[in-house]
Amino acid sequence: MSPAGAPDRLGDGTRVVHAGDEPVVPGTPLRPSPVFAAPYHLGDLPPGAGGADSYARPDNPTLRVFERAVGELDGGDCLSFASGMAAISAAVLAVAGAGDRVVLPSDGYYATRVLAREELERLGMVVDLVPTLQIGDVAARGDLAGARLVLLETPSNPQLEVCDIAAVARATRAAGAVLVVDNTTATPIGQRPLALGADVTLGADTKALTGHSDVLLGHVSTAPTDAGRAVHARIAAWRKTTGNTPGPFEAWLAHRSMGTLDLRLARQATNAAALVEVLTGHPAVSAVRWPWSPADPSYPLASQQMLRPNGVVSAELADAGAVLRLVRTSRLFTAATSFGGIHTTVDRRAQWGGDAVPEGFVRFSCGIEDTADLVADLVPALDALG
Repeated sequence: MSPAGAPDRLGDGTRVVHAGDEPVVPGTPLRPSPVFAAPYHLGDLPPGAGGADSYARPDNPTLRVFERAVGELDGGDCLSFASGMAAISAAVLAVAGAGDRVVLPSDGYYATRVLAREELERLGMVVDLVPTLQIGDVAARGDLAGARLVLLETPSNPQLEVCDIAAVARATRAAGAVLVVDNTTATPIGQRPLALGADVTLGADTKALTGHSDVLLGHVSTAPTDAGRAVHARIAAWRKTTGNTPGPFEAWLAHRSMGTLDLRLARQATNAAALVEVLTGHPAVSAVRWPWSPADPSYPLASQQMLRPNGVVSAELADAGAVLRLVRTSRLFTAATSFGGIHTTVDRRAQWGGDAVPEGFVRFSCGIEDTADLVADLVPALDALG
């Protein structure tokens, strides 16, 4: 809880700095050090007596502090996981089972589709892969009958399509399904899926939430409702049984890094706006997507549903060779996958084989470098493409 006791009344910069804070005790550190214990002293009491920790797989104070911080930002109850994919797997596998219908985005993070193909179908689930923009249409037509779980990723990765969370939430609730929203790109201060009616929101905290490209981590937060609490209990039990917890040092690093999230997102968004201006209309670029550009088809919904812009931009160059020449010519645009870090990166998505995108499709992730330097680096690199 924030110092004022009402986090939504504070600005994002204040919230990310104070999220998860314990009551002030003179002489203690501003941020507790990580607790690395695996077993804990049991003494002469039964395990867990009085809320005492007993074993690190289900019990770790460092994880709880991090989860409290993220839960405050998400507006729900948080559980941390070893990676973003671990969080997605937990949200799906803890809720759905053999014979259940699961609706997943066909154009979201490709590893989710790999999970569906290699694991969910093997376990007997019925998987419907639907494009992000059409999931809203499916919901509006009432075609979610029999669905147990619907997963949205909005904005989608890598094509940055935006889906109406509130509308899909109403439809999933009417169908008796659980709505899970992958909020990785937007982050908890860029979008509040639980406030829009989702039962679960999750994120790959490896990316913008931690933002320094040095942590693998994920989380799941559930709504503070009866339905949300039931899902939370199921996911918590699943995590305990499967042992899919992160290490305390990773959680501590993540909590430390979260304090600059507001500042990082602000600079990344400024850089993204500048890049979009350069990319749009340049003869070497055939398409540009950024939901916060007024010219983008997702802009009307994004500006209504999302709370702030981010630094992820997609664009299309002529071919794979053009992307390679851009990377070789530029000095500040590093070829790397993932996104949301302090370094500006460019990722040719077709090289991974999981996305239905052209060979020259790239995802730019704007870092926090000086805007003028990025522009001065990008313009000649694009001009050199001819």
